[in-house]
Amino acid sequence: MVDREAERLERLWAGEFGDAYVDRNLAAYEERRDFWERLLTEHTCSSALEIGCNVGGNLRWIARHVAHAAGLDVNAHAVDLLRQRLPGVRAVVGSATELPFPDGEFDLVLTMGVLIHLPDSILGRVMDEMVRCSRRYLLCGEYFAHEPVEVPYRGHRGALFKRDYGRLFAERFPELALLETGFLSRDEGFDDVTWWLFERTVPSVASTDERTAATTRSTSSSDMAG
Repeated sequence: MVDREAERLERLWAGEFGDAYVDRNLAAYEERRDFWERLLTEHTCSSALEIGCNVGGNLRWIARHVAHAAGLDVNAHAVDLLRQRLPGVRAVVGSATELPFPDGEFDLVLTMGVLIHLPDSILGRVMDEMVRCSRRYLLCGEYFAHEPVEVPYRGHRGALFKRDYGRLFAERFPELALLETGFLSRDEGFDDVTWWLFERTVPSVASTDERTAATTRSTSSSDMAG
């Protein structure tokens, strides 16, 4: 069944409304360095994907700590600017409901101020895709409320929701263990968001396959040595 509300919102962010958001926030990310420096020093990763990456305000700092950084956004204008600003980052135009990446492709999958813009009808699907593509860590930073509440947003309905996203992830995915949570203010370059960092306690398909392959190689080597 076609989710017309989800389609309407995706068109909204892919079009002129999304373009205006991009242009409005071009210089809004300088202060974010300290957060990412601390987080990725304590929780090392070799790869990361940001969903709803905009022009790379987070990836600018994340890319300094990982060998492979990727960003996905529904807005082509944002992705074009990201490619100009960070040519070493893999930048993709696409939908968060169907991520064009294999299972367990990235050590870290994250959103910052993205899930807040999703209606209930597709929120779970996007969360599923985030977990599917994560090999180890998952992070989201969003507007918090104990109970879901819709907030008017620049004259558009159904475009902004406060929720307890940490609780939603914990309830939907028992295999995720909460490592850290905190609050990021506007003085820190963020928009007063609450963030949660989870780690998988059950390995992804990709990491399981990697271990199986490593075991096979090890066994083969032992047999040859014998």
